[in-house]
Amino acid sequence: MENGVKRWLVDISNWNPSPLAFSQAISLLPPDSHSSISRFVKLEDQKRTLVSRLLQYTLVHEVLQMPFEEILIKRTPEGKPFLENKKTKLAFPNFNFNVSHHGDYVAIASEPICLVGLDIVSFFTPEKETVREFIQNFSTYFSSLEWDNIVKAGSNDKILLEFHRYWCVKESFVKAIGTGVGYRLDGVEFHHRDWTNICVKVNGKEIKDWKFWLSSIGKNYAVSIARGHPRIASENYRKTLEKTHFDEDEYKFGLNLPNTSFVLRTVEQLISIFLGSPKITKNISRKPHNPEDRRPQDQLLN
Repeated sequence: MENGVKRWLVDISNWNPSPLAFSQAISLLPPDSHSSISRFVKLEDQKRTLVSRLLQYTLVHEVLQMPFEEILIKRTPEGKPFLENKKTKLAFPNFNFNVSHHGDYVAIASEPICLVGLDIVSFFTPEKETVREFIQNFSTYFSSLEWDNIVKAGSNDKILLEFHRYWCVKESFVKAIGTGVGYRLDGVEFHHRDWTNICVKVNGKEIKDWKFWLSSIGKNYAVSIARGHPRIASENYRKTLEKTHFDEDEYKFGLNLPNTSFVLRTVEQLISIFLGSPKITKNISRKPHNPEDRRPQDQLLN
């Protein structure tokens, strides 16, 4: 089961593909995912979305040993990605994954039994308003206890740090259960000891069969992983899961699997894995027209 627990992270800051290479990277993905990338105006947003899609397909391919052409990833009405696997018997009882991106990073996490939620947040200082003015815009998303901990954290930097940490763990929770942006975040209250031993209360009731991890990526990013029981997944997401009922021992086994560290992957590695698929290589290969006409693999990796 430990093979189903994956944590991958991609730093896209140094990936600056040519327009042709970028277009060819998109062509590796199923046609119905192309519009989700091209709809963004800014190139950085397109890059994040493209890498997110590459991560999803590559992780499913490597973990489940599924050929790329058999992988079908869909999204719930709330936007939660899931593997449409009704025709395939999976190696894990409840394989699911979640993705997140912010700033320079794109990440993915998967679990074999429990739900998984993932969120990355970049710490930044507001430019056109004070720190207190900025966080006040989000005050309704926090419980009174959380808000008190944020505003009394100390300096402006500490207030922002505490604000982003709470935001990160909240997002990982709601993303795990597959709810949309309309979820009442103020009803989700987090408790912690120096951001260890993190637990959550939903509408005042502690949810005991969940685990949370919050860590830093460099100086300016935080990442949160949520792992929990499928029984409180949203209705639309629950329908996509292979299994939602577990006996106590089976679920505890999944809940207590080691939370592995993030493995740094590169965009070039993801593309190479796609190109290693015989069907994909055949579909995009072309005959060189002159000695300077590089292979598609070479173009995609630059």
